[in-house]
Parts: sequence; C-alpha cells; structure tokens
Amino acid sequence: MNTQNILIVRYGEIALKGMNKPYFEKTLLRRIRKGIGQRFSKEGDAQKPICEIVDGLIVVRGYAPGDEEALAQKILRVFGVATVSPAWELASREPIDIKEAAVQWVERRLGRETGAAGALVCPERPLTFKIFGKRSDKTYPITSPELAAAAGEAVIDAFADLVKVNVNDPELRLHIHLRRKNVLLYEDMLKGFGGLPLGTNGKGLVLLSGGIDSPVAAWYMAKRGMAIEAVHFHSYPYTSKRAEEKAAELADTLASYCGRVKVHILNLLPAQEALAEVCPENEMTILVRRFMMRIASRVAEREGCGFLVTGENLGQVASQTAEGIAVTDRASSFPVLRPLIALDKIDIIERARDIGTYEISILPYEDCCTVFLPKHPATRPAIGQIEASEGLLGAVRIAALEEEALASEELYIAKA
Repeated sequence: MNTQNILIVRYGEIALKGMNKPYFEKTLLRRIRKGIGQRFSKEGDAQKPICEIVDGLIVVRGYAPGDEEALAQKILRVFGVATVSPAWELASREPIDIKEAAVQWVERRLGRETGAAGALVCPERPLTFKIFGKRSDKTYPITSPELAAAAGEAVIDAFADLVKVNVNDPELRLHIHLRRKNVLLYEDMLKGFGGLPLGTNGKGLVLLSGGIDSPVAAWYMAKRGMAIEAVHFHSYPYTSKRAEEKAAELADTLASYCGRVKVHILNLLPAQEALAEVCPENEMTILVRRFMMRIASRVAEREGCGFLVTGENLGQVASQTAEGIAVTDRASSFPVLRPLIALDKIDIIERARDIGTYEISILPYEDCCTVFLPKHPATRPAIGQIEASEGLLGAVRIAALEEEALASEELYIAKA
C-alpha cells in the first residue's frame, strides 16, 4: 500500500463565483504558493512543497513530514482558505488497500507501545470512532455507505476492544473520500479565515495609527481581497520614535496575512501647530482628521490606491459621530471604507486578539491623535464652520503644510 502525506486545502465563498471561479481559484493558488514559500525539514534539507489544483481540489504535497504543522498554519493565514486537512493520499482504489489504510490511520491514533510482542497496549477506555465515506466517482461499484461500513468493520476486526463505534459524538472522525484517480483519508478540518484571495478587490490605503482599531480594519479589508498599503502620521518630537516603531510592528503582523505591506510614515506636527495657533480648540480633532484625509488622498493617488480605509467606529469617540465622519469625508478625494463602523468595541478587541495585533496596540506609546487634544471636542460639526476655520489658515498655507508633511515621508516595508 502506497500512501503520501498531503494537505487538502478547501475554499468557501469562491465556490459561488460562477464564471469567475477559475480566476479566483488561480489567484488563491498563487497566494498559497507565495505564503508557504520554501520550507525546511528538521534535518536542514531544503524541500519545496508542490501546490496544485487536482480535480477541483487544492492539494499540497512534497514537503518534509516534520513541516506539516507549520505549513498548515501558514496556509490557514491565506485569505480565501476555509479549511485545511492533513491527509493521506492513497494511489490504489482497491477495497483491500482502502481498509488497510483506515486500519493504519486508527493505529496511528491509538499509538503503538512496543512490548515484547510489539502489540498495542489497551488504553483505559476504547477510542470512539466513526468513518465517513464519500464517493465522487459514481462508477465505482461500492457505494459511500458500503465504503464506510467495510472500513469500519476492518478497524473493529483489527483492534477489538481498543475501539468502539460512536455515530453521534466520536473522538475520531475518519473521512474516506474516493475520487476518480485516488483515495483521500483525513480527520481534522482546521478552520481558516475564509474571505477572498488578496488582490481580487482593488487596493486600499489604510490610515494606520498605533491603536486597536485601524490594524483590525486593514485585516478585514484584506480578508475581502483588497491589497493593502498604509500611511502612519506622527507628531515627533511630541510623540516618540517608539510610537513609529509600534506602527511598524503592527504592519509586520498584518504582513503575516497580507504579504508585503508598504507603510508611508509622515510628520503631521507642523500642520497641527498651525491649526492650534488660529483655529477654535474644540474643532482641532476634526480639522486634523481632515488634514490627514487630504494628505492620505495624495499618497493614495501616487501609489495607485483606489480607496482610503480607516478604523473609525460610529460613536466611539467625539470625532466619530455621524456628523464628524460626514465632515471628515468631505476632505477626501477617494471613497473612504470603514469596515468597523457598526461593530462593538468588544468585538474589535476580540478580533485584534485573534490576529495578534492587540498586545502591540496597547503598548503605552501615544500617536499623533493625542497631541493638541481638546478638552471639549465638537461632536456635531457643520461643514460650513469647519471650512471657515480652515480659511483662517488660507489655501496657500494649507497646501504648503500638506507639502511639508509629504516631504517628511519615511518608508517602511513590512514583509511576511
């Protein structure tokens, strides 16, 4: 009997794409190949896995056995992947070989303790199991239920009191999938994030602060297939260099899902100081946000991004009231996407923990939004009043401040 260790990769939403399905499949395949890259066995021998679509199923094979778990975890971070199953690929479709493979799978789960006779040692209680049969090739003479029953009978015959059938809540769920050219055996279905492959839904520029929300917003848009770049504003020396490093660490974490993330780091302090000199204090937050939107729009245009993305959440802070968001949007030259707009803060925090950004976000390094923060910020700004306040600076001065911020740009490239 000849079996090979493989990983079965399944997608979810892509299956609903109709005529566009091949495009999404090929893009997902390309993202998986890029995500797994070159793996190494524990012995140090380079071994590059092969990832391909076989009869409508994505299969990864050719890796070192010790790399299986790490490889699966890499694939689970690829957007578009619904589940991953470590599996055996059986070349033979003969019933006797299928039953033997099922017995060997269960034997591996039971664990062999080699005594004098090399026999399995009886556990404290029997291992409960159920076998699921699936027959994709309907010309095969044995039906799916018959396939499962035959394999189950072989397991019981092999292990007697060591195993017990439980059809409702088994500890071991062994799937036997008979296909056109081979048979697949697998047990676990490790859950991925789903979504759509990166790069299938345009490109967005995320306003990446050092807080909890904006990295999660970037992650959600990437999950929907949007390629991501980021712009980070700082107010050095009012904010420390450590705050900029914090944003870079967040980008590094995002890159483990998105691949390469380019971060444009800009100093907003001159604009903030100019606004503070002439404009009403209670409008500072909105006025600064509008400056960010104008500058981010310039970066987005230059970098070929079609959208701005923010972590704003309706009603969370004073600048994120419905009126504040509407006034802020008027300063942008691009559509502004806010994937967190209706989420509870608790939901956002839970997702931040899931994706690994939360512990970085709560580090005590302030971002530029905390500089010149008004005691009583305007919560229902009117666009006419805000534009009048900006008029106190004048169009020439505003344009000069925007250019000064763009001229301060530093670039950070986060890589997976």
